[in-house]
Amino acid sequence: MSQSPLMLPRRRFLALGGIAAGAAVLAAEPAAASGRRTALPGYVFTLGVASGDPTSDGVVLWTRLAPDPLALDGLGGMPDRPVQVRWEVAEDEDFRRVVRRGVRRATADWGYSVHAEVHGLRPDRVYWYRFRVADQVSPVGRTRTAPRPRTALQSLSFAFASCQAYTDGYFTAFEHMAREDLDLVVHLGDYIYEGGGAGSIGRAHYPAVETFSLTDYRLRYAQYKLDPALQAAHAAAPWVVAPDDHDVENNWAGDHSQPDTEPDQDPAVFRLRRAAAYQAYYENLPLRASSLPQGPEMQVYRRLRFGDLLQLDVLDTRRFRDRQLTDASLRWDPQRQMLGVEQEAWLLAGLAASTARWNVLGNQVFAMEADHTAGPGERYGMDTWDGYAAARQRLFAGVAERNVENFLIVTGDAHRSVAADLKLDFADPGSRTIGTEFLGTSISSGGNGTDHDSLGVTWLAENPHMKFHNSQRGYQVCHLGRDEMRTDYRVVPFVNAPGAPVSTRASVHVQSGRPGVAHVSA
Repeated sequence: MSQSPLMLPRRRFLALGGIAAGAAVLAAEPAAASGRRTALPGYVFTLGVASGDPTSDGVVLWTRLAPDPLALDGLGGMPDRPVQVRWEVAEDEDFRRVVRRGVRRATADWGYSVHAEVHGLRPDRVYWYRFRVADQVSPVGRTRTAPRPRTALQSLSFAFASCQAYTDGYFTAFEHMAREDLDLVVHLGDYIYEGGGAGSIGRAHYPAVETFSLTDYRLRYAQYKLDPALQAAHAAAPWVVAPDDHDVENNWAGDHSQPDTEPDQDPAVFRLRRAAAYQAYYENLPLRASSLPQGPEMQVYRRLRFGDLLQLDVLDTRRFRDRQLTDASLRWDPQRQMLGVEQEAWLLAGLAASTARWNVLGNQVFAMEADHTAGPGERYGMDTWDGYAAARQRLFAGVAERNVENFLIVTGDAHRSVAADLKLDFADPGSRTIGTEFLGTSISSGGNGTDHDSLGVTWLAENPHMKFHNSQRGYQVCHLGRDEMRTDYRVVPFVNAPGAPVSTRASVHVQSGRPGVAHVSA
């Protein structure tokens, strides 16, 4: 699925202060019913464009109209009436060969977001897309359809990333990712951070307080999505996304708010907050109507197929989990859930039926065991799968019993990188290896980072299944082939200022039919 190097389209970027005063008033498309023309105070495509969830005959296209992205009501400076938005898809970036077009209605109820589900495209093909409102034209995006299921593929490349705290650093990694030759980007959560704070590099959160209401979340997304590097990465390839905790609130679990900094909160109150967070998440990302939130509920877990090479199962490790433990001795309680009964059964049934060469889980919190204590004794984090050890054992035993081949997990959240063998019994280094996990670092969360830190030293010493560690910022690129897959850990040396270069810190190889890390090349 390789293509020629990406030529990024020209973009219009706006300063965080909003639209410059004196922007020309432009006429919008006539409303379908009345024919009236809607006056707009400025350029409406300030937040860029995106595509996502590709199938063999189409993708979903996204934009959100916002001539004044940081307007205090969270509606982006749009007039209080629906606006008709035209979209078109072409076989060339000059749009001489337009193959699909249509119209979507953007309304205040959904933050003037547009989600156009396009069908009838050819499989395994690059397309370009754009939007129009009257004489305004959006930036051009590049997307790609998936190959038909079971079609023989020789190669496929996707990046995965997570954790982009605006206050902690610049999104330089996305600038480099946009120049990669990728078929897909998988984002594993913490797209925004919900807290207030100004940080120390001049990228203070807006609003300056923690987000609770729908307006709060809309403004936070607008701030993040004004970042030109993030816009470039969205416009370069289709994305598959799933939320984690900070997209709602740190360390939330099921119907419960975070356990470590707040008193026990009425679950009904937290569900209201989650409903606001889910709606803003949907409004700002290229998700299909099947993921349209219904109040505090949203369908996150789903399955995508790419020829005979990749089955990608996107997980939801927040909505159905039990609360985090305060007593680590209970982590083997067989009643505790991470995925919930329904999602766990769906996942195992799908893995059993898979005919793909590589079976990849898009997972928010790491699944490998990670003892945090040097020397005698053990200590595990309670928010990761370590706090749900019995649920992990059920999953791993199910993978082993079903003889799932080439089982891989890609994970975010931890702000560090690890490649590890997944063991049927982590207490026994000689036990069966069922797969490999690639934990990926953050885009910016945690600040600059270092090549190696004290926790990394402890992890490698205490957890023999871990084969590589790094704690710099960046992203990961997975190259899938017939006989081998390779994950390149791409890192930047700093994020506290723009302009950092990118390099490959290490490449981790897995051979088809031989679970676990084959070797690491630095």
